Amino acid sequence: MAQITIKELQSLVKTGEPIRKPIGSGLYFKINNSGSASWFYRYAINGSRREFTLGEYPEVSLSEANRLAAEAKNLVKSGLDPIEESKREFRQKTITCDALFDDWFHKDIAPRLKHPNIPYRIYTKDISPVIGKLSLHTVSPIDVRRVLERVRESGRPTIANDTLMYMKQLFRHGRKLNLLLNNPAEDFNDRDAGGEEKSRSRHLSEEELVKSFEVFRQHIRSFGIDNYIACSLFVMLGVRKSELCEAKWSEFDLENAVWDLPSGRSKTGAPISIPLSTQATALFRTLKVRAGFSDYVFPARRASGSEHMGPDTLNRAISKCFGREPGRKKQPPNLMGDIPAFSVHDLRRAFRSLCAKLRISGEVAERCLNHKLKGVEGIYNRHDYFDERRDAHQKVSDFVEPMLLLNKIL
Repeated sequence: MAQITIKELQSLVKTGEPIRKPIGSGLYFKINNSGSASWFYRYAINGSRREFTLGEYPEVSLSEANRLAAEAKNLVKSGLDPIEESKREFRQKTITCDALFDDWFHKDIAPRLKHPNIPYRIYTKDISPVIGKLSLHTVSPIDVRRVLERVRESGRPTIANDTLMYMKQLFRHGRKLNLLLNNPAEDFNDRDAGGEEKSRSRHLSEEELVKSFEVFRQHIRSFGIDNYIACSLFVMLGVRKSELCEAKWSEFDLENAVWDLPSGRSKTGAPISIPLSTQATALFRTLKVRAGFSDYVFPARRASGSEHMGPDTLNRAISKCFGREPGRKKQPPNLMGDIPAFSVHDLRRAFRSLCAKLRISGEVAERCLNHKLKGVEGIYNRHDYFDERRDAHQKVSDFVEPMLLLNKIL
């Protein structure tokens, strides 16, 4: 209980005399030389005496000062220093999710992961717009759900699951730094995000390839010539999306029809020389002219944070042909008819299917896809199949050339 009345406080303040008056239970009232009044709590912890400022009077009333002193006293009883706890709370209030991600990215993700651009892209595109500017201590499970709903409603269930995974890791990083007491994303699972993921087996049949590229050609102004060429190269070469979209001209020797994919961009972690078919070489020569002075085969066509084609550009262009355009209330017409939806990765699967049709051996086809050979075969067979792969890419390119009708685009 307070051992001073409000009238006594007002009288002390009115006189303006410097004073340091004990109120009881460690609570003190102080008037300094300038005449301003404040409250503080005195306590001892780890053998030393400390003073914890509670606020100025009259902004902090007598009853409020007693309440704050009681809270500080409980912290001390629990072995916690009120001053240090106050500093921690202040850090929580001032550190935003964007600041926490910046620390996590540079101190953990970038040095550890081979492809740190993936979590960076998901955070900047799908997480930061919703909670990036929020202080850590204000983020709640409701905010986490808002992020997941936003991604799920855009028709990207796999990305929704990845978004949840990265949010959990982000807030665990905050707990590790003692900036958070709880992880607001911890109790969520895949059912709350994109649902259970099933392995895809979709690949395009010959008829679907013909129909799809016919639609691409008919709407080339909206689909884009670069996108058309990229899709053609996926069918001819079977490379991964990031390998092609982020490719630099320094990796190519078009005179000898070879693409040297460096270890830093190869998913296996080992460099690989990709032989180019005559059709693929011609496409790259066209792209060289279209790229101008850019270092990249597919330079960014719009102002963005990247110098090369974005990771979602091709899939968005394909989805638009199927009448799906995320972020738009009015959806475009479905130009593909009854063809099941497909992604860029399904064009890569189409290459593998065509290899089987053309009786290209499984070992050669797997190396064309830049897959590591499994088991004993992977340990002892170090043959790179370069000549066999060149023959395989040429066979596939010759087979699909009539379907793609590139002479009508270039």
